[in-house]
Amino acid sequence: MKRLAFTIFALAALGGCAGTQGSGDAIRASAGAMPTAAATLRDAAGTVRAQASIADVDGGVRVSIDAVAMAPAAYGAHIHTVGRCDPPDFASAGPHWNPTSRQHGKDNPQGTHKGDLPNLLVGADGRGSVSFTVGGVSLRGGATPMLDSDGASIMIHAAPDDYRTDPSGNSGARIACGVLG
Repeated sequence: MKRLAFTIFALAALGGCAGTQGSGDAIRASAGAMPTAAATLRDAAGTVRAQASIADVDGGVRVSIDAVAMAPAAYGAHIHTVGRCDPPDFASAGPHWNPTSRQHGKDNPQGTHKGDLPNLLVGADGRGSVSFTVGGVSLRGGATPMLDSDGASIMIHAAPDDYRTDPSGNSGARIACGVLG
């Protein structure tokens, strides 16, 4: 009985740290936890294509994207400056997040945008993931916050990022978007 009570207590405590469900598209951390944000990425028809999570870590912000039900391919993935995802083209999300005024891409000598992420690789099962730490920034507050007064979004593009062509790595149309919150 003591073991059952302890297990229930432990699960309740962990559940309290996991956050609360907001509008159905975002998860926020409970008070006192490291700042986190999340988003559900949907295509223009409203179909869920991926989940993203963001967390402050030592030296930066950790971004993770987990894709579901996508065609096997490589896709560009980026953080965009505005927390809006109006279909069908998601132009409302604005350009890539670029608080340091650099050019696009890790292979560009004048790059990178802070919103440039590695390509999302999706396998034959329609699933894929990418995780990356953006250095020298924070989720909220500080000199380079990701979530400022107009928020931020995370985007999946139709083609792979070439990591060098400004402004978007020739990654094509915006095909799935989620508002970070």
